[in-house]
Amino acid sequence: MSRLRLLAGVSLALTSVLAVAQDAPESLLPTGFDKPAAKAPSAGAGNAGDGGPRIESQPVIQTVPGSDGGGKSSGSGGSKKTGAVAAAPSAKMPTLAELEALSPADLSELLGLEPKFDMPAAARRAAKQVGVLDSNEGGFAAGSLASQNASLIKAALEGNNGALVSRWGHILLRRALASRMDAPEGMNAADFAAQRAALLTRMGEGEAARALVQDIDGGNYTPALTQAALDAYIATADFTGICPVAALQGENKDNPAWTVTRSICRAFQGDGNTALRELDRALSKKTMSRIDILLAQKYAGAAGKARRAVKIEWDGVQDMSPWRYAMTIAVGLEPPASLMKGAPPQYDYMAATAPMLGLPARAAAADRAGAAGVLSSSAMVDLYSQIYAQEDIDGEWAKRAALLRSAYVAAKPESRIAAMQQLWDGGAGAQQRYSRQVLTAYAAARMPADSSVVDAAAPLIASMLAAGLDQNALRWAPFADVGTEAWALLSLAAPSRSSPVEEGALASFYNDDESENARKSAFLLAGLAGLGRVTPETTQNFTEKLEINLNSETRWSAMIAKAADVNNQALVALLAGVGMQGKDWSKMTPRHLYHIVSALRQVGLEAEARMIAAEAVARG
Repeated sequence: MSRLRLLAGVSLALTSVLAVAQDAPESLLPTGFDKPAAKAPSAGAGNAGDGGPRIESQPVIQTVPGSDGGGKSSGSGGSKKTGAVAAAPSAKMPTLAELEALSPADLSELLGLEPKFDMPAAARRAAKQVGVLDSNEGGFAAGSLASQNASLIKAALEGNNGALVSRWGHILLRRALASRMDAPEGMNAADFAAQRAALLTRMGEGEAARALVQDIDGGNYTPALTQAALDAYIATADFTGICPVAALQGENKDNPAWTVTRSICRAFQGDGNTALRELDRALSKKTMSRIDILLAQKYAGAAGKARRAVKIEWDGVQDMSPWRYAMTIAVGLEPPASLMKGAPPQYDYMAATAPMLGLPARAAAADRAGAAGVLSSSAMVDLYSQIYAQEDIDGEWAKRAALLRSAYVAAKPESRIAAMQQLWDGGAGAQQRYSRQVLTAYAAARMPADSSVVDAAAPLIASMLAAGLDQNALRWAPFADVGTEAWALLSLAAPSRSSPVEEGALASFYNDDESENARKSAFLLAGLAGLGRVTPETTQNFTEKLEINLNSETRWSAMIAKAADVNNQALVALLAGVGMQGKDWSKMTPRHLYHIVSALRQVGLEAEARMIAAEAVARG
C-alpha cells in the first residue's frame, strides 16, 4: 500500500497546473434515503415489559397532495379513530377538469409518484468497478486507481482536452477510460465515471462514453454524471436514449438543453401534444436558439399522432454546436457546408459512426476518424466494402472502393501497390493520408516482401503498423537498408532486438532526413532510448548533434516516472494521454515521447510503446 501511495505527495503539483481541488464526496443515495425521517410513536401507547412507548403497526396510506396527512375520517358514523389516517382534501386540489388536462408526467409529479429509481431494489447495481472493459477483456485492473490521490486523477482527466497527436495513444487512453475500475479514494464513483465519460466525449468516443454512463443506475447519478450523460447521448445523436435519466434526474436542471430534452422525451412517451406546446413556449421564450428549437420540434414531431411539419431555415445561423449537429443528422438533414467548413474534427468522429448517415458521408468522415484512432482498420474496410456493394453509389466513392479492392486482389504486386499509393496520395493532408494507410493496413500485410518493390517498403510498413501488424511488417527487414525510413520503423516496431542501434546508423538516417528540424531523427532517437535500444553514450552524442534534451525533468515527467516506478499501468496511460495532447505531431517534443515510451515499457505496455514510437517517426 505504501508504494501505491507514492504519488500522493506530488499530486498537488499537477493539480495546481491542471485542475482545482476535488470536491467532497457525495452520497450515492437519493435525498432522504441516507437519513430516514424518524417516526413518532403512537400517543399513550406503551410497550409491555419495559414501560416504554409502544409503536403500533399501521397500514401505509398515500396522502392526498396538499393535505397535512392528519385529520379525522368523515362518514355517517361521525369521527372514529383508526389505525390509518385519511387525508382531508386540500383547498388547492386541482379540479377534475384541470386533472384531465394534465399530462401523465405532470400528474405523476403532482402526486409525488415520480420514481427516484427506475428498477426494483434487487436489480440495482453497486456503483463500483464502473466501466465496460473487464481486466480479462484487455482492461486495466479494477483497483488500479483506488489508492491514488483523487486530486491527481481528477487533474489528469479534466486537464486533457481530448485531442491527441497519436492514434495509438488515443487507443490506449480509450482503453484506460473504459476499463472497469474502482474510484480513487475520496472520489464519488459516479463523479469518477462522469469525468471519464466527459473525456471520452471530448475524444470523439461518444459510443464508449454512452456505454460508460449506462453502467450506473439512473438513481445514483450525480449532477456531474447527469451532464456527462447528456453530452454522451448528444455525441451519438441519441436524444431518446437519455429519457430514462431525464425522468429521474432532469427535473431540477436549469440547462436549456435539459428543458428541451424533457419535452422531446414526453413526445416519445406518447404525450406529443403537450411536448409540442412546451416547445412552442420554449421558442417564444428563446430558451435556446431558434434553429435549435425548430430542430427539436421536427424531432419531437415525428413521434406518435402529434406529427408536425417543421421547415428548417439556416438563414442567420453563424456556427455549429454539438447539439445542433447531432439534431440535424438525427432528423435526416445535412448540415450546411458553410457551417461545417473549418469545424472541429469531433464532428467527423461523430459522423464516422453515425448509422443514420449515408455511406459516402461516413467515408468522408473516416478520413479523419481513422488517423485519430476512433475507427479501426477493420471498420474502415467494412465501410468501403458496403460502398462497393451499393450499385447506386458512383463517382469518387465508388472509385475509392474499387481501388481498395484492387489493393487486395489485383493479380500483380505492382498493381496492388499502385492502388494503395493512389489511395494514400488522394488524401487532402497528412491526417487524411494516414487514415488511408489505416484503411490499407491488411492489404499491405498481404503484399509479398520483395526487393523489386523495396521503394514502397516504408509506406507499406507504416500502413501495417497503423493496425499493429508488426509481424507482417518484419518480413521486410531483409530488404530495409540501414538508415532508411523502413529500417527506422522496424527498429522501433520489432518486439525485441539483439544489439543496440549504432550511432552510425542514426547518423545515416539523419543525413537523409528531410523533415522539419530533423523531427523524424529526434523522434527515432527518443523512441529507441525509451525502448532501451540505444546506449547512453550514443544517446548523449546524438542529442548534442540534434540539440535536444531528453532528460530535463518537469512536473509531468516526474509523475509519469513515479507511476511507472510503482508499476501502475492505468495511471501511466492517463498521464501519457496528458503528454500527447495536440492537433498533430508537430506539437509533440522528443522529450515527451521519450518519457512516454520509457514509462509504458517499464509497466509492461511495451507493445503500445513500440507502436507509438514507430507512429511518431512515420508521421513526424
